[in-house]
Amino acid sequence: MALQALCAGMALLPGGQAALAADVAATKPPPSWWDTFTIGGAIDAGLLVNPVYPANGLNFGHLFTDKANSLMLNQAMLTVQRPIDPTSKDYDYGFKIQGFYGSDARYTHFLGEGEYWINGRYQLDVVEANAQVHLPWLFSGGIDVKAGQFPTLLGAEVIPAGDNLLYSHSYIFNFGVPLKLTGVAAVAHIVPEIDVYAGFNTGVNTTIAWPGDNNGGVGFEGGIGLNLMGGALTVLATTNIGPQNPATPVGIAGCGGCAPSSTLRFLNDMVVTWKATDKLTFITDMNWIHDDAAGGLDGFGIAQYAAYAINDWLKIVGRAEVWRDNNNFFVSSLGAPGNFNYVNSEHGYLNFGGYPPAGAFAPAPTTYLELTAGLNITAPPIPNVFGLPDAAWIKSVTLRPEIRYDASLNNTTPFDVGTRSSQLTFGGDIVVKF
Repeated sequence: MALQALCAGMALLPGGQAALAADVAATKPPPSWWDTFTIGGAIDAGLLVNPVYPANGLNFGHLFTDKANSLMLNQAMLTVQRPIDPTSKDYDYGFKIQGFYGSDARYTHFLGEGEYWINGRYQLDVVEANAQVHLPWLFSGGIDVKAGQFPTLLGAEVIPAGDNLLYSHSYIFNFGVPLKLTGVAAVAHIVPEIDVYAGFNTGVNTTIAWPGDNNGGVGFEGGIGLNLMGGALTVLATTNIGPQNPATPVGIAGCGGCAPSSTLRFLNDMVVTWKATDKLTFITDMNWIHDDAAGGLDGFGIAQYAAYAINDWLKIVGRAEVWRDNNNFFVSSLGAPGNFNYVNSEHGYLNFGGYPPAGAFAPAPTTYLELTAGLNITAPPIPNVFGLPDAAWIKSVTLRPEIRYDASLNNTTPFDVGTRSSQLTFGGDIVVKF
């Protein structure tokens, strides 16, 4: 009875119920720093069929899907992270560690970090290992800073396979942008519509000190991001500037006798993403790379993507690209005969017989056309039937069949070990995210 009277009396007090609710809310423990900590993973495996069976077994112009007619475990990836909140009005701290085992690692290594541990098609690699902090300073959205190892800002495609629209990669991703950096990078959220990026690094795919840094130079990466039309249109214009040629006798000879630590390479990229409707998205990637070595080396081009979601489980995707290797310097096929050819070229080593292998480069400067069409087919949730363990830990399973046509637009013959002017491949992959 006394409790009833107390409650009745409280109901008569102005704001009594609100005060009680506020007291209860105040006793609720604040969110833990670990509440956004996650562990995730993904597996990507696929196959690209080349009907002419190239003599060296390679799809020319491909890196990550280089092995023709061969099933590949491209990535078995693990990600451990506690992301920062870039919208926080207070300080926030986080980190990200991401690595994988698979055939893609042959082309993504940080130099000086286990690139020669495994002499096989399947190798280990670190994609990211960095600490992050959000600083509520100067601008409306503050500043985010990360230090350690992290991917480049440049390009429309990324290393984690399941975050791309297609199985095979563009010429721009393979040859026109850096992949990973070691250093410090910051982004200032000036206003909701404008972000400014800037950072310093040891160079493309390098770590610290020889042999991790192949020339001792310092690089810069930065740019500007625009968020327009309520997020329906975004623009990211970025540049990476620094010396990239290896400081070895072979490297110096390959860059025309240049001074590797001061001869600059300029990698420039702009990605425009337009979400035209809820179902239709267009992505345009424009690219230009210039190296001051050997009197000036240039590559440039454009890739246009389109994705249309028919429903929740089926998406039609496509990419059309033209990329010019003006000096026959950038586009290469280094998957045979050994598994270290790519990192050897970054180091400036020639310690394998027959390197560079036959058909590694086109016979002359080439303008490449690439047309790729495919599907993203996402399987429905896996049911728990027949008493099998619960499969809820599998986030998604996606099949990505594709057909791709590559060709020279200036009558050179870069494909099939320098004997053909075009190349047709078809196949695809399966991506399982955990």
